[in-house]
Amino acid sequence: MPKYTVTPWKVEGEVDYNKLIKDFGTEAIDDKLLQRLKKHTKDLHYMLRRKIFFSHRDMNFILDEHEKGNKFYLYTGRGPSGNTHLGHLVPWIFTKWLQDRFDAELWFQMTDDEKFIFNPKLELEETNKLAYENALDVIALGFKKGRTKIFADTDYAKTLYREAIKVAKKLNVSTTKAVFGLTDSDSVGKHFFTSVQSVPAFLPSALAGKNIPCLIPLAIDQDAHFRVTRDIIGKLGYYKPGILHCVFLPALTGPKGKMSASIAESAVYTTDAPEVVAKKIRKYAFSGGGDTIAEHRKKGGNPEIDVSYQWLRFFEEDDKKLEKIYRDYKSGRLLTGELKEILIEKLSRFLKAHQANREKARKVLDKYIIKD
Repeated sequence: MPKYTVTPWKVEGEVDYNKLIKDFGTEAIDDKLLQRLKKHTKDLHYMLRRKIFFSHRDMNFILDEHEKGNKFYLYTGRGPSGNTHLGHLVPWIFTKWLQDRFDAELWFQMTDDEKFIFNPKLELEETNKLAYENALDVIALGFKKGRTKIFADTDYAKTLYREAIKVAKKLNVSTTKAVFGLTDSDSVGKHFFTSVQSVPAFLPSALAGKNIPCLIPLAIDQDAHFRVTRDIIGKLGYYKPGILHCVFLPALTGPKGKMSASIAESAVYTTDAPEVVAKKIRKYAFSGGGDTIAEHRKKGGNPEIDVSYQWLRFFEEDDKKLEKIYRDYKSGRLLTGELKEILIEKLSRFLKAHQANREKARKVLDKYIIKD
């Protein structure tokens, strides 16, 4: 039996990312690809330097086309089932960097239909409302107005459906069973949904009447959708989308699996007040330190399993600062409580700015949203 599970709807256990590359049939992001990317970006995002983005599909093809003058667009999204947490921001922060470096258009899909179909506790009106609330977090990160198109599936359905049925015509139930583990007892909506999620991977090409490359930054658990997408839209005559995969931001409560929006103590939300953030980290952040101060000073801590350190890998941009924290914690000079306070300070500053930008986003939301 596997020690972990990674599907679009469930991530459990201690994930072996090297094994995922083999199991999913992706490619590791190696130094050769990083150097090729750097020729265009001038520098490398810290998430690339730290292997937070670690895997890809067809990134070399995307760069081939870019170098020919056929510039790519970006596509990513969010399933609006609750408030946005920090784990959701990870691929979006990187996507913002890609937009800036390549002046790329971004299509951002809010799958309010998916969350209604798959979650028996959610009503459609609720998921649709959450889509626009979550959109504030996207805009708050600084994506370019005029170059960013955000849409909720149910409000852009006329455009999406026309293309989705072309995918659905070639999508067999046997495929959805094999790839997603769906069964005969699952609703027709579940089997159909991937047809909708596939559309933004070729919609700009369909609208323009020419093939435009698509690059999708996402967490590795969503790859299954696009294995299906790549197979089908290739048959429709469109380019297969390139994909960049990131690892999961671990849950506060332990280094295994990923943060879950449905488990409050495992997550920090973008709307959390500073005192709430501090309380969660002090109470729940899994420690890699010794059982006592004396033991910790003598033997040092283990930053590889300490969640406060792992979170700093995702949010502390300064490599030298992060390296010093690593050395000090591993040597025992830095205590677990002190490490938690470093994380609290970092996240408090980040969220203060983010929440201010989030409120400003309410005034310009309609400048980003597209509807039928």
